[in-house]
Amino acid sequence: MSYKNLKFPPTSVFLVTGGAGFIGSNLCEAILSLGCKVICLDNLSTGKQENVDLFSDNPNYTFILGDITDYSVCEEACKGVDFVLNQAAWGSVPRSIEMPLYYEEVNIRGTLNMMEAAVRAGVKKFVYASSSSVYGDHPVLPKKEGQEGELLSPYALTKRVCEEYGKLYKKLYGLDTYGLRYFNVFGKRQSPDGAYAAVIPKFIKMLLNDERPTINGDGKQSRDFTYIDNVIEANLRACLAPSEVAGNTFNIAYGGREYLIDIYYALTKALGKDIEPIFGPDRAGDIKHSNADISKAKELLGYDPEYDFESGLKLAIDWYVNNL
Repeated sequence: MSYKNLKFPPTSVFLVTGGAGFIGSNLCEAILSLGCKVICLDNLSTGKQENVDLFSDNPNYTFILGDITDYSVCEEACKGVDFVLNQAAWGSVPRSIEMPLYYEEVNIRGTLNMMEAAVRAGVKKFVYASSSSVYGDHPVLPKKEGQEGELLSPYALTKRVCEEYGKLYKKLYGLDTYGLRYFNVFGKRQSPDGAYAAVIPKFIKMLLNDERPTINGDGKQSRDFTYIDNVIEANLRACLAPSEVAGNTFNIAYGGREYLIDIYYALTKALGKDIEPIFGPDRAGDIKHSNADISKAKELLGYDPEYDFESGLKLAIDWYVNNL
């Protein structure tokens, strides 16, 4: 079922932190399309102004240039807000290994600032981005909530800590928190640039430029690649979820499993390119295989992802071909 069929009172006010980023800007766009008000909070450290410029003339859209590590900014942003969708964070497992102190400051302290500000402002629902990286080295597939292994990166640790704070803020302060463990999200406006870019947009851009992409490892690692509209649906369904299921975390994916080398050749075929990849070393902190059990999100949130990998990939390719 599409998120477009979900109903919110037109007076609803959403705060999207990290709203100028890939996931955040898509959330802003979706919420505005439902006729609700959106406040976008972003410091533009990884988000891009161009991602949200298309909303600037919408009377329901407000942009705040600010940082979630500044509690006063969080407090001001939460005033009059019904729903917080906390997407602001620094991503990338390998980058977190290089910058653990910064990840602690942004991902943990920033999220805690937002939860505290949300409690004080009387926010109804606090939905926050977690990650499949919290499963660490646990070998069993599919990944199921409650079956986590040893963490492999500072990034994964920050997300696990945020989940624990989410439980506490429900238990101690009555804040309805919902943690969404994203599995390899992809789609329009995901950046193809930089050393830590996600593989799908990076591969597409390099192939369009007739360049040879590098695949880390042997290409036989697998991921549960999840189209952006499924993630939008999960966030909005969490805003409508009963208070009784708050304090929980949920796998957000399609429930499929794609091998990186297969994705690469699917992209070369779709783009009409005959370019062989370069194989490089494995990335530190990466897990080999990832596949989600989404039954908990289906049962407790009513999550019903509309886009499988193939349909999402086609939409993503079309967007990049027309926008790069």
